Amino acid sequence: MRLWFRLILFLLITPFRKKLESPTGPSILKYRVHLTDIDTNVHLNNGQYLTFMDLGRLDLLARTGLWRPVLKHKWMPVVSGAAIRFRRELRLFEPFILESNMVYWNDETAVMEQRFRFIKGKRSGAIAATALVRVGLYDRSQRQFVPMSRLMEETGHFVPQPELKEHIRAFLESEEQIKYHDRQDPSAQTASAA
Repeated sequence: MRLWFRLILFLLITPFRKKLESPTGPSILKYRVHLTDIDTNVHLNNGQYLTFMDLGRLDLLARTGLWRPVLKHKWMPVVSGAAIRFRRELRLFEPFILESNMVYWNDETAVMEQRFRFIKGKRSGAIAATALVRVGLYDRSQRQFVPMSRLMEETGHFVPQPELKEHIRAFLESEEQIKYHDRQDPSAQTASAA
């Protein structure tokens, strides 16, 4: 339920926020850990990180103008994989920021890096968690993924393709290995044939 309140607030505030010049961002959103966000350890629940990350990606789409062709062509934003590393806990009522930027893309896929940072006290600026998320835009009518170069052209973002850094390469290779493993699973073959 809290996500809906945050989403409504996000939709009301976003039109008045400064536009982002580039999809490489960063988008920065400020939040606080509330009672409905915590687990039995009284810190931000692992699943809530992913929920906040949805809002960070949405903010980047909205404030760069990338959402316009997405809506125009009825492309479907898709998350195909995520890897997150938890470094320090975000405790109840603790404020934090979420930074989101697109750190790599090619014609098949894009990768976003999202970081949770402390904004108060001795740990101000320190990273609480870092995630890499593999995203894409699916065109249902064409039954294929949209090349990221097309999205950039349609929005006038003539940004050079970012360098493929080693940690991003490792993440994408890991994703491919998992995909390969899943395709070798005999039960998955049986379920798809049914």
